[in-house]
Amino acid sequence: MIQLKNVKKVYRTATVETLALSDITLNVERGEFLSIMGPSGCGKSTLLNIMGLLDAPTNGEIRIDEEKTDRLSDKQLANFRNRKLGFIFQNYHLINDLKVLDNVELPLLYRGGVPIKRSKLASEALFKVGLSNRMKHFPTQLSGGQKQRVAIARAIVGNPEIILADEPTGNLDSSMGNEVMEILLNLNKNEGTTIVMVTHDENMARKTHRLVRLFDGAQVQ
Repeated sequence: MIQLKNVKKVYRTATVETLALSDITLNVERGEFLSIMGPSGCGKSTLLNIMGLLDAPTNGEIRIDEEKTDRLSDKQLANFRNRKLGFIFQNYHLINDLKVLDNVELPLLYRGGVPIKRSKLASEALFKVGLSNRMKHFPTQLSGGQKQRVAIARAIVGNPEIILADEPTGNLDSSMGNEVMEILLNLNKNEGTTIVMVTHDENMARKTHRLVRLFDGAQVQ
């Protein structure tokens, strides 16, 4: 589902060159739940951003569902991301001025369609994460665990084949973290969603199919 071949990422300024990723070759199978672990600054989030087409590698090749993404224009990339990928961030990235239902609808706005259908899909996504009774609340009225479940609903509302999750349980206590992890495991098992998750939590990583470790931008396991 995701293929990275000899991926390298270098960040350059006028005076400094920083190697973020070095020669990463990695395949993620359709329906797999993969964890990525490593110390802070080792390149985990950079790797996830490249998988999610939010950043481009300095060298190397990326294919998502057999599509060679370097051939796509910016507009095509945005459309591809919107339909194929869902993103979950550690800090939720919700818009506090919008109600929960409106936050979840956001990815669908770029697809057009009638508002009543968007609202129905958002309601269904919130039902899946157990937040049907919070649709008219604002993010500031929710707990951290509830905010992350809203973020998951937003990620799945467009029925993406791939979810990329950056520390989805990192800001949560163990109880809330386990609830969020259970939602992800159910999405993977019951709907066949391919999931790649960056985490610092060894216990969470052990629940997934496979673990990849990074150190100083290189894959060590």
